Amino acid sequence: MSLDLSNYELLCPAPLFVSEGERVLRSTGSWQDRAKWLMTEALAGTTAVADFEDLPNHTAPTADPWATTATGWGTKRAVMDQHDWFTELINRASELRLAVAPRPYWPQRRGNGLAHNGSTARDTRRDFARLIGEFADTGYLVEVFGEECVDDHSELPDASEVIDRRLGIPDLWPLAPETWDEDTFYGLIEVFHDLVSRPRMRRYHSYSGCGWHHSEFHNGPARVLYRWKVNELLREAGIEYELAAEGEDLGRLVAVTDDARSALVHRAINGSASDITTRIRHAIALFRGRDTTAESKRSAIVALAGILEERRALIKDQVGKPDEGALFEIANRYNLRHRKADQHGDYDEAFLEWIFWWYLATVELTNRLIASRGAG
Repeated sequence: MSLDLSNYELLCPAPLFVSEGERVLRSTGSWQDRAKWLMTEALAGTTAVADFEDLPNHTAPTADPWATTATGWGTKRAVMDQHDWFTELINRASELRLAVAPRPYWPQRRGNGLAHNGSTARDTRRDFARLIGEFADTGYLVEVFGEECVDDHSELPDASEVIDRRLGIPDLWPLAPETWDEDTFYGLIEVFHDLVSRPRMRRYHSYSGCGWHHSEFHNGPARVLYRWKVNELLREAGIEYELAAEGEDLGRLVAVTDDARSALVHRAINGSASDITTRIRHAIALFRGRDTTAESKRSAIVALAGILEERRALIKDQVGKPDEGALFEIANRYNLRHRKADQHGDYDEAFLEWIFWWYLATVELTNRLIASRGAG
């Protein structure tokens, strides 16, 4: 019996759902509780959990592993159990639709998009505060902020102090987005990236209505989900920054690039030998940071030029003279490396964009040339 996926919609990236789901399947003990918690988080609504709970649990000690059900034709067929169902759901996660925001309702379609106070209807800072509220409600801040319990009277960490120690700004919790300037807003985006941690287990404490308690924290999947949600929020608001997914500036706001350049960054970071990976990460961080300057961009280019200089013999062998020399003439003649009086310096900053991506692409090319030589 094949699983019908038409009623399920994902609230997170499919690869993240798969990786966490596979971990659930490898777990022992109360794996069903972990599975239900993951589906509660990752799938819209309660339909998937309800379908899961309707199935037999053949891993239970009293269950009949050979349970069957009659069909309309008088034959019998094995019933899919919870483990089989959840396994198929994870294996076919790539087929699931992503949940999307509802189509605009009448006020959004007919109105001018402004609230009574003149602010935009979708103020990004308030949206971000709501997003952090959702992470808090699902236990993603419990590891750093703690969690109240009627049976535990110990003092919880001061959330404002936790943020203040990192950002250097007091009294930011509870969040008050109407008070933030731009630096505070962007700083909080980066701080919460480092604070979130996904609870892989939760249990309900019924005494005195205490509520859910969370445990088994891991920051890896939490940060993947956080970047996905925050970057979507920034993209919808037309803000040309995103949280970096890798590199020295992991979890820091960087300038948005197209998919091809993002793929190039990924290949350059992950395909480089260990002796130059740190230098490449540093060059990328220098170049794409939110606070980058023309000087830091020049420094990034110089770092890449140094790597290419070390590989000059390889480039000369593969490209040949005099083409090989043209690669380095740019850095030497255009006020990038040696900074001599006779060098060109009155060029547009867009030139730095061109030379950086050209050099990074060349570094990635030499990585592949070195790898092919080794394979041969």
